[in-house]
Amino acid sequence: MKMIFFDIDGTLIGEGSQTLAESTKKAIDRARENGHICMVNTGRTWRLVGGWLPAQAEFDGYLLGCGTMARYHGKILWHRSFSEEQSRRIIEALDRYGIDFLLEGSEENYIKKLAEFRSEFFRREMEVRRYREYRDREEVYGRFEKLLLYVEEQERLESFRQEFARELDFIDRDAGFWEVIPMGCSKGCAMERLADMLRIPMADTVAIGDSNNDLEMLRCAGTSIAMGNAIAPVLDMADHVTTDVTQDGIRNALDWLGVL
Repeated sequence: MKMIFFDIDGTLIGEGSQTLAESTKKAIDRARENGHICMVNTGRTWRLVGGWLPAQAEFDGYLLGCGTMARYHGKILWHRSFSEEQSRRIIEALDRYGIDFLLEGSEENYIKKLAEFRSEFFRREMEVRRYREYRDREEVYGRFEKLLLYVEEQERLESFRQEFARELDFIDRDAGFWEVIPMGCSKGCAMERLADMLRIPMADTVAIGDSNNDLEMLRCAGTSIAMGNAIAPVLDMADHVTTDVTQDGIRNALDWLGVL
């Protein structure tokens, strides 16, 4: 039996899409029928997954927010969010350093007023995302587990990173975007924790991904598979490279794996 972990963006779905290919749905169904565990492992929080993905395909569970939450067969196994005190210090520091941000929670995403953003580019990005605009910081303390930052002046980010060096982990998403999570959380750590809970050897785990925030889970997995559309570091480290997400990449990956 294999436990297979799938990233979402660029792996299960293509850019700008929220629809799984029929070949992907059928391959996941077949793998589960054959006794394998199929898990989503994503940087997205449940807020950006629960409303559409479970209706398209049946997974055994979800690792969410870069490992901050785990759901397995409908049960929440763990959920780590920032405390009210830590939330307060993080938001105050981001405002102090002039860094634009989106607060990501399992139930809602939060931003300050659009007019208050420093970057016109980030303001436009947020206009097309789903979020709740907060008027009072007290509304969001303790209600998020992850952040998306955008910064054009790296010295601002470095100052923030130094202040929270012992509390936060940072993932470079390129082009000025950074994912920020509680220290010790990651897709890889979550995968190891779940495998231990289910008493599944890491040698029997498989990770399929395409981007920077997939690197650790690919390193941890017994078998690593890169999508054909993956970035170079992912392609270089993978045990196998499948076809692009838009060219039946998941079906071909699972076929190569021998679980269909």
